[in-house]
Amino acid sequence: MVYPLDSIQAFDESQPWWEHTDSKAIERGSLIWAFLPYVDQVPYEVVPRGRKEPTLHDRAYVTIKPLDIKKPGKRSDLPVAAMPLGSKEVWSLYRAKKRPSLVLAKTKTAVDRSVLHGNPRKNTAPSLIVAPYFGVDQEGNRAGYPPEFVERVRHIWYPQFFWDMLPISGTSESLLRFEQAQPVGYNYLSYETTGYKLSEYAMSVIDEVFHFYLNDNMLAEGILKAYQDVIKDLFYD
Repeated sequence: MVYPLDSIQAFDESQPWWEHTDSKAIERGSLIWAFLPYVDQVPYEVVPRGRKEPTLHDRAYVTIKPLDIKKPGKRSDLPVAAMPLGSKEVWSLYRAKKRPSLVLAKTKTAVDRSVLHGNPRKNTAPSLIVAPYFGVDQEGNRAGYPPEFVERVRHIWYPQFFWDMLPISGTSESLLRFEQAQPVGYNYLSYETTGYKLSEYAMSVIDEVFHFYLNDNMLAEGILKAYQDVIKDLFYD
């Protein structure tokens, strides 16, 4: 894989970027597949209205409507065993897509269950924090991104995005979206490994850009600052 000379991936050619791995273990920098929701779209609420027949628990009437935080659906007086709801809970329905995603963080220290005294496992269940990649190609029904915008992202004008080329089939250029970082359950049903991960050097660059996104400033002596100084001289002066 050859990166363009104006990318941060090519800034230090002595450093590897993506690495192949045969390990199924998940770590920071792992590239995985996961179904992630379209978080910019209003989800739907599935409101159980009651059982189709009072004695049957495997069939029910439901209403599907946009989920409004101010007007959630009212709970039915006839509960549906397959769709239990606690206080202040709703069933929400999201469109989701299987996307390549970067693991930004994972639960490091397992909780000692002996100190929880029967507390539900869900209260301490481990999870991954991932950020999704979106393809840039504009083709068919895919909106993609215009080339001028992609170039600016490659030069890290907008730190909520990060440009990259993924080492998996079906993609060319992609944009990582830090602003859509989200949890994924740490179980085998929630993700698939790709056999690739970022190198230690590449992950340090990602950490700097993520710091820039979170804090609106660059590390004074970091790789990102040095890269942008060069890019400004070459493209924007």
